[in-house]
Amino acid sequence: MSKHGPGRTALVLAGGGSLGAVQVGMLQALIEYGFEADLVVGASVGAINGAYFAARPHRHGVEELADIWLSLRSKDVFPIHTFSAIKSLLLGQNHLVQADALAHLLERRLPVQHIEDTALPLHIVATELLTGKENVLSTGPLIDALLASAAIPMIYPHREIAGKALVDGSVASNTPIASAVALGAERLLVLPTGFGCACPAVPASMASLALHTLNLLSMWQLVRDVEHYQQQADIHVVAPLCPQAVSVFDFSVTAGLIRRARLHTQRWIREGGLTRTGVPDSLRPHHHGGEAGM
Repeated sequence: MSKHGPGRTALVLAGGGSLGAVQVGMLQALIEYGFEADLVVGASVGAINGAYFAARPHRHGVEELADIWLSLRSKDVFPIHTFSAIKSLLLGQNHLVQADALAHLLERRLPVQHIEDTALPLHIVATELLTGKENVLSTGPLIDALLASAAIPMIYPHREIAGKALVDGSVASNTPIASAVALGAERLLVLPTGFGCACPAVPASMASLALHTLNLLSMWQLVRDVEHYQQQADIHVVAPLCPQAVSVFDFSVTAGLIRRARLHTQRWIREGGLTRTGVPDSLRPHHHGGEAGM
């Protein structure tokens, strides 16, 4: 039992681009074990995964989410090419592409239309562009909220909701632990995406470099927040894949990420992960020699 009493359990999902596939494998293992949450809090791609899970929080729903990920290609999420970049520069825009492809994907695949329609309470974290404050969206159109939470600065345009300019939740809180605690959760199960700790080279494109850097900052923020809030809640962080050599823009190895994450999380559960608190070593700065698994 939690040192804080039975309490409410929040499933907290981090951002991380294409590494969001890791969370699908984690969810598969957790559902097999019988894990249940009282609420779901997510940012960026974690908000998208969290929204689907909150709408369909069972084995069949997680398998549907896996099928969606297995069908994804980079162009479905990041349709960035030379022409779009040149057009953006010539027009003086502050972003590379519109989020139309992602919006169409969400329209086709999401099982509900409003945040309050999900089976589990869902809270989506975005960032107020002008102030940097977290903005937690708990009601309203689901697609608008997800597009705001995933509006990566300089890649996608910001979204206007209730008169506020919102961007990616990762800017304020990639892993929204503070929001989950503020919502009354006393036990948090955090699903990070991890980071490319074994990437062999610097990301080649401007967009991939920006997202890789944001992801690194987000993982260090996660470590800080776990340490800061661990006296207010029991925080259990699922150990991410490590070593990891996949770019946050690469959707070509999704099947391998899901499979590895499922097996890795099954082992984490067997070894008592759901009773341990603190930060996994794989989330702290480190390096690898040799090649990483896929």
